[in-house]
Amino acid sequence: MTADMELRHYTTHEADYLRPLLLDVYAEVYAKAAETDPFCAVDRFAEGLDIWSARPGWSCVIGYDSGQPVGYAYGAPLPPSGSRWWGGLLTDVPADTVAETGTRTYALSELMVRAPWRKTGTARRLHDALLAARPEERATLLVDQDHPKVHTLYQSWG
Repeated sequence: MTADMELRHYTTHEADYLRPLLLDVYAEVYAKAAETDPFCAVDRFAEGLDIWSARPGWSCVIGYDSGQPVGYAYGAPLPPSGSRWWGGLLTDVPADTVAETGTRTYALSELMVRAPWRKTGTARRLHDALLAARPEERATLLVDQDHPKVHTLYQSWG
């Protein structure tokens, strides 16, 4: 199902064009969660998408199978100041570990795959394609600790 998947790369210049597609995929992937959790509402996600996609260096990879979107991943470099990314760390780390320059850390913000393509390696392909050409020295993502399987999966990818 994914052997012929086409991976297309986009930047902030295409964000307005991509917005409806990204929201449609999100609405499908999070439909059940949005029924009971206002945090998962499409309007709330749209606000975050608009903020992320306006950031300098934002990039997105969308996978297509026979022209149909199967999922996507996107993110942007953390800014040199004002980033709240490291604010929720559960352990103390040296200040230089969380110091940002605007080009040091790429933050993978979203990675989602539509149900028919889950457990096919699609998420890993989107992840790898998004990060492959990034010039930053490291990448980061946040994982809800209530999802240990997802946490373990990401750790297995390095």
